[in-house]
Amino acid sequence: MSTEGPGARATAERQHAMDLIIRDARVVDGTGAPSYRADVGVADGRITEIRREGDGPRPTAARTLDADGLALSPGFVDMHAHSDLALLRDPDHSAKAAQGVTLEVLGQDGLAYAPCDDRTLDGIRRSIAGWNGDGSDIDFDWRTVGQYLDRLDRNFDGQGIAVNAAYLIPQGTVRMLAVGWEDRPATAAELTRMKELVGQGMAEGAVGMSSGLTYTPGMYADDAELTELCRVVAGYGGYYCPHHRSYGAGALAAYEEMVRLTRNAGCALHLAHATMNFGVNKGRAPDLLALLDDALAAGADISLDTYPYTPGCTTLVAMLPSWAGEGGPEPVLTRLADDATAERIRHHLEVLGSDGCHGVPIEWDTIEISGVGAPHLAGHVGRTVAESARLRGEAPWATARRLLVEDRLGTTILQHVGHEENVRQIMRHRVHTGGSDGILQGDKPHPRAYGTFPQYLGRYVRELGILTLEECVAHLTSRPAARLRLPDRGLVHEGYRADLVLFDPATVAAGSTFDEPRTLPVGIPHVLIDGRFVIEDGRRTTALAGRAVRGAGRRARA
Repeated sequence: MSTEGPGARATAERQHAMDLIIRDARVVDGTGAPSYRADVGVADGRITEIRREGDGPRPTAARTLDADGLALSPGFVDMHAHSDLALLRDPDHSAKAAQGVTLEVLGQDGLAYAPCDDRTLDGIRRSIAGWNGDGSDIDFDWRTVGQYLDRLDRNFDGQGIAVNAAYLIPQGTVRMLAVGWEDRPATAAELTRMKELVGQGMAEGAVGMSSGLTYTPGMYADDAELTELCRVVAGYGGYYCPHHRSYGAGALAAYEEMVRLTRNAGCALHLAHATMNFGVNKGRAPDLLALLDDALAAGADISLDTYPYTPGCTTLVAMLPSWAGEGGPEPVLTRLADDATAERIRHHLEVLGSDGCHGVPIEWDTIEISGVGAPHLAGHVGRTVAESARLRGEAPWATARRLLVEDRLGTTILQHVGHEENVRQIMRHRVHTGGSDGILQGDKPHPRAYGTFPQYLGRYVRELGILTLEECVAHLTSRPAARLRLPDRGLVHEGYRADLVLFDPATVAAGSTFDEPRTLPVGIPHVLIDGRFVIEDGRRTTALAGRAVRGAGRRARA
C-alpha cells in the first residue's frame, strides 16, 4: 500500500501530466511585485505549477527548458494595433510575435472592416489603405463583428492566426453605415441604428468601441451621439477607446471632453496613444496627468496607452480639414483637383491650423513620407514634404497635393512633433499601458511597429531607469488584461493561460530604427502562446497559436 497522501499523489500527477518545465527562470509575474526564481510548469496551454527555488522537489515534464539568466513574464498585450488585415495575410507576423506580443487589440481609431456592408466596404478599404493596404489580397467574406472574429479563428485553413486578437467596434465605420460621410447630426433613426450595430458587435465579442475624432466620418459625431453609443458599450462591460479631437492646440480640452463624456455615459475610458504633441504642448504632460488623477480620485475608470517614441504616424490625407473629407475618398480627390478648393485647403493647413492637424498650422519639415502605394512616387519615401518640395523647386503644398492625388490618398507619414519629457512622464503613470500603434504598411514604417515592447524593456528600463523591470512588465501585461476583463491572462499564476515571454533583461532591445524599421528585436529567445512556442531560440516557428479573444459581453452570454 502506498504511504503517499492525496496531496503528494496530486503533485505527482501534475508532474507527469506537464508538457514543459521552464527551469530556473526569473519570474516577473506581472503584478509589479519583486521578481523571484522558480520553475514553471505548463500543460494543455495553461500554467500548472510554479515551484519557487528551494520550495520542495523540482517538478519534471516531457520537456525542460533551461531559463537561467532569463526573465519569464506574461505575454505582452499591444493595446493599440493596426494588424486587422496583416493577421489574415501573414502567417509569420514576426513584427509582433518576435517582440513578445501575444495579444493585439484591433479595430482602432474608429475605422476598421467590421461591421460593414457591400455599399460601404470599398470606402472603408480606401480610407485606411495607408494603414492596412488596399485589401486586394483579402477575401472580405465577413460583414459583422462576429463573422470577422470567426474568420480570425478559421484563417489559414482553420489553423488560426499568429497571435491572439481582440476587437474594438469602430465608431467611424458604424457612422458610415448608418449616416454616411456627411458632416451633420444623426437623425433619431440613424442613432438608433448605430446603437443597434454597437450592441450587436459587443454581443458578438468586441471588447469595446474606438473612435477617430480627427478622421472622417467619425469626427462628425457630437458628444451627445458618442455618449449614447458609450452607454451601449458600458451595458456590455466594454470600454471606449478614443483617438480624441486634438493632440495639439486643443489637447487638454479634448482629454477633458472624453473624461466628461464617458463619466456621463457610465463607461470605462481608455485613451489611445495618449500624449501631448506639437510645440504648444512642450512640457505639459503634468497638466494631463493632473486631469487624470483628479478624475480617478473622483471614481472614473480610466486607462491609457503610449508608444515609447516621439514621432507619430498616420496618413497624409488625415492632415486635411474635416470639411475637405466630407463625402468620402472620391469627393476628397475632386476637391484636390479644383485649384480654388485646393487653395482653401492649403490656407487651412498652413495658416489657420486644420482640425486634421490638431489645430496647429502644419510644418512641412516635420512631415516625413513613410510609405506610398504608387511605385512612381517611391523617391519621396524617407524625405520630408519640405525636402521633396525643394528638390522639385516648388512649394510644399504643391508636393503634398500631388502626392495625395497621384497616390489616391494612400500616402503614410511620420509626424515629428513629440517631446521626450512628455513621453517619459506619461509612461510612469499608474494607469499606463503599452500600445504600438504599429502601421505595418509602407516602405519605411515607424519603428514602433517592430520595436515598441523591447524599446520599453531595453531603453526605458535598463538604460534610463524610468521604470523598474517589474513595473514595466505590469504596464505591458496585467494592466491591459484587466482593462480587457480577461480573467486568466496577464499574470504568471497557476491556472492562467500559458501566454509567456522569456527575455534577457541585460540584452533585450529594439532592433528597429527609423533607417531600418523592419529589423527584429534582440534578447527575446522564446515566446509561447497557449503553451505553444511561436518564437523558439530566437526564430519564428510554424505555430499558429493565436485566436480571437472575445469580450465580456460575448462571454457572459456564452
